[in-house]
Amino acid sequence: MTSRTKNKTAEQRRLETVETLIDLAGEQNPNAITTQALADKMGLTQGAIFRHFPTKESIFSGVMGWVAERLMKHIHKAIKSEDSAIDKLQSMFLAHISFVSKHPGIPRILFGELQHDKNSVPKQMVKQLIAQYADLLQDIMRTGKERGELNPNLDIEAATLLFIGSIQGLVMQSMLAADRQDMLAQAEAVFNVYRQSLL
Repeated sequence: MTSRTKNKTAEQRRLETVETLIDLAGEQNPNAITTQALADKMGLTQGAIFRHFPTKESIFSGVMGWVAERLMKHIHKAIKSEDSAIDKLQSMFLAHISFVSKHPGIPRILFGELQHDKNSVPKQMVKQLIAQYADLLQDIMRTGKERGELNPNLDIEAATLLFIGSIQGLVMQSMLAADRQDMLAQAEAVFNVYRQSLL
């Protein structure tokens, strides 16, 4: 073990653990990843990991915090310069797909957490992220309706479900085809179809 590896701060080690788990999840079932496999990938012992995360569940909680912070920051940055509701929604859609294509382990982890019967902390965090995401979508749509940019009869709840569902569909297709580039290529065409439902 190098001195560089040893000298990382606790925060750096936590971040490294979270990012390593995300990377591994892009290659295999997240639920099958053991703390030993995580430690091996990082060149550490399991004990070194447990010094920063007392349980495996707490590592997944760390992942959820990482995802929530970075995804929402990425999206807010993408929509910041857009004026119209349609442009904001398109930028949000494409930014989300871009983020997932760079971190293919994330949707695997999110889907995995939502499938658990137990209402774990990571599962609660996924639900909170989805709620926060939906709130942003609905705020954009409400403003768009008020400004006359969107169909005045638009069902915002249904439009939100369709937006999120379209992204999930693209992600699932890319997982089946093992082709992230195809997901990026299809994203704009899918949004153009979705756009018609808003006008």
